[in-house]
Amino acid sequence: MTKLSKLKLAAALSVAGFAVLASPAVAGDIAKGKEKADQVCAACHGKDGNTPIDPSYPKLAGQFRDYLETALTDYQAERRTNAIMVGQAKALSRDDIRNLAAYYASLPTQLSVRR
Repeated sequence: MTKLSKLKLAAALSVAGFAVLASPAVAGDIAKGKEKADQVCAACHGKDGNTPIDPSYPKLAGQFRDYLETALTDYQAERRTNAIMVGQAKALSRDDIRNLAAYYASLPTQLSVRR
């Protein structure tokens, strides 16, 4: 193999590697997420994800997908300790979590920064 061929091969592998790293993680199905949200989340966080029944409950609409996935996974593993959410999250499959995160991330938000 010539030096030029080796350089071309190295460049091609580098580009392929960066493409894999830059690609989004498995996104999730928004429609399935809405269905699951209506079943298990809406009663507390609001049908639109912006109107929780208690002001101390978070608004989920418009949150970052990866944040929601991490939060739910942390509740499942009890790295977060809210008893209600631990119980809710433990009943979710990995696909449920991805779908819920995709759904809530797709919604318009009413999130704001408190000052």
